Amino acid sequence: MTRQLHLNVNVNNSGRHPASWRVADDPLGFLSLEFYENIGRLAERGKLDAVFFSDGFDYGGPHVERPWQALDPFIPLTAVARVTQHVGLVATVSSSFHEPYNIARTVASLDFISGGRAAWNVVGTRTPEVAQLFGLEQLLDHDARYARAEEAVEVVKALWGTWDKDALRGDQRSGQFVDVRGIHPIDHQGTYFKVKGALNVPRSPQGRPVVLQAGGSPQGMGLAARHADAVFTVNHSFEAAQAFYRSIKSEAAQYGRGADEILILPGLLPILGSTEAEAIARKDWLDEVSGFERERLDLANSLAIDAQHLKLDEQLPWTKIEDAARSRAGQGFAKAVLDLAARERLTVRELLKRNPNGHRNIVGTAEQVADSIEQWFRGHAADGFNLNADYFPQGLEAIVEQLVPELQRRGLFRREYEASTLRGNLGLQLPWS
Repeated sequence: MTRQLHLNVNVNNSGRHPASWRVADDPLGFLSLEFYENIGRLAERGKLDAVFFSDGFDYGGPHVERPWQALDPFIPLTAVARVTQHVGLVATVSSSFHEPYNIARTVASLDFISGGRAAWNVVGTRTPEVAQLFGLEQLLDHDARYARAEEAVEVVKALWGTWDKDALRGDQRSGQFVDVRGIHPIDHQGTYFKVKGALNVPRSPQGRPVVLQAGGSPQGMGLAARHADAVFTVNHSFEAAQAFYRSIKSEAAQYGRGADEILILPGLLPILGSTEAEAIARKDWLDEVSGFERERLDLANSLAIDAQHLKLDEQLPWTKIEDAARSRAGQGFAKAVLDLAARERLTVRELLKRNPNGHRNIVGTAEQVADSIEQWFRGHAADGFNLNADYFPQGLEAIVEQLVPELQRRGLFRREYEASTLRGNLGLQLPWS
């Protein structure tokens, strides 16, 4: 095959299913470096492209009912880097509250210590309460958040490029440590940032770390088309995913980029069993442990409606759902959920069983999940997937031991790593200039 399927694992604390922490071996594992090191080893055993860490600044209050992204992602990712050799390391960093210099330096540092395996997932924070943690009264509005994010990416990439690849010499015989002619300070004067000078981290092993973006709003898609090497997205239907795929690739072409310069990676939650009945029983067990109340409240919040309007055995209250709901939840996410509910005329209970507060899920055998992955990959609805585990580590073990071998058997996925860097394994060009 000329195209190579790409697979990451989304490390969202104890797992994607709401019951994950209640069935885990250690409910507090999300605060343990050993927990993340084990995930990294499993991902590398499965030849996955990367481990992907989301992030946030709040703890899910005022009623805390499950683990959250408590640790700064660079800490567990550094631990993963020390116990692996090939798997990529993706850190989510908000452009809303971090300065470009800090982002550029931290990600480049991770790239160095991992031998070229780091990536930055660009996001803008949309949780209103977080603003006060940083001394602000309120967040920037949606359009301003994306404008700031785009400017941040431009500055970060410029800072990564301030060192030529051979500027760092370390020549003991001549006594020349750095060829300063190879350092090119920037002087950025923008709307949100003013940055003058050069990064103090030399050019990293990848030329520059990989840049990823998550978001399906028009602004997010525009940012991705201009700057991202890969896009994490939410799509619950094949047709919608194909349309998103075509749209991003087409928009990227307007900026002189080739179709293979940007990868589209929808989220996917496989719940696996050796038989379909076994997989269904696993899903039913997890649903029974967690119940639907927390998920119902989360769905109501995401759609900006009062939870009392969500009746479990009725369809969504369409008359109560307005366009404003989409901007509140993140437009790509809300659109995917609403399209799914409308297309299949699902009741709220049926919708909650489909993981509406996350990514598309498939309950079945490795062969059934592989069938869907192959359809989306060959049908140009995806270049790969950001895989979610129902709970760690067992959900990831099932992916590595059941799903990956089936994809390898079909010739869709690698049996060995082909390159030493994340950029190389993703099939992306090395941007020395």
